[in-house]
Amino acid sequence: MFDILVVEDDFNTRRLMCTVLDRYGYNAIPASNGVDALNQLDKKHVDLIILDIMMPQMDGYEFTRILRDGGNTLPILMVTAKQTPADKHKGFLIGTDDYMTKPVDEEEMILRIAALLRRSRVVSERKLTVGNTVLFFDSLTVRTDGDSSSPAGGMELPQKEFMLLFKLLSYPNKIFTRRQLMDEIWDMDSDSDERTVDVHISRLRDRFRENPDFEIITVRGLGYKGVYLK
Repeated sequence: MFDILVVEDDFNTRRLMCTVLDRYGYNAIPASNGVDALNQLDKKHVDLIILDIMMPQMDGYEFTRILRDGGNTLPILMVTAKQTPADKHKGFLIGTDDYMTKPVDEEEMILRIAALLRRSRVVSERKLTVGNTVLFFDSLTVRTDGDSSSPAGGMELPQKEFMLLFKLLSYPNKIFTRRQLMDEIWDMDSDSDERTVDVHISRLRDRFRENPDFEIITVRGLGYKGVYLK
C-alpha cells in the first residue's frame, strides 16, 4: 500500500481527500500545513505528497523549496485554488511534479497519483516493465522475454528511438503532440522537423510489430500515444 501525505489547511477538504484516497486503497496521512508536513516526513514513510499552496505558517511553495533544496525527490501533486499561469509556472519551477486546480475531480486526481507513482518507480529503478517487455534506461536496451534482471540479451536501440518509446510507455494512454516529443527528445535548436518523429515511430512499429505487450497509436490531428495491451 502506498502512503500519501495530504497537506491541506482546510479541515473538511483534507478529510475529504483522505477519504477518497482510503477508498482507492491508499494510506492517507493528514497534515494541516507545511510545518506539520515536515514533522510527518521525519516520522513516517511517504510515497507521494498532495499539497495545497495557501496555508498558514508555511505555504506550499516554501515547503516544496525546502524539500527540493534538501535533495528530496518525492513526487508532489499541487492541488490549489490558484489558477493563473504564473501560479502554475512558479509551482513547476520550484519543483512540483504535477498541478491541479480546485474544485478537484476525484477520478482525475487518482489517475494523476497513479501516473506520478509509476513515474517515480521508473526513475528510481531506471527501467520500465510492460508485460514481458522491459526497457533498460541506462543501456538503451529492450528485452521482450520478461527477464528484468539484466539488459544482456536484449535489443539495443538508437538513443532517439529508445527515448521516444520510453516516453510513450511511461505515460500510457497520454497523447503527446509531435512538437512536445520534438522539444523533449531532440535538441531545441535541432534542424529536424516534426516529420522526424513520424520516421522514428515508423521504425519502432517495425521493430515491435509482433510485440503483444504494447502498441503505439496515432491520434489523428494530435500526435501519438502508447497503449498497454495487457
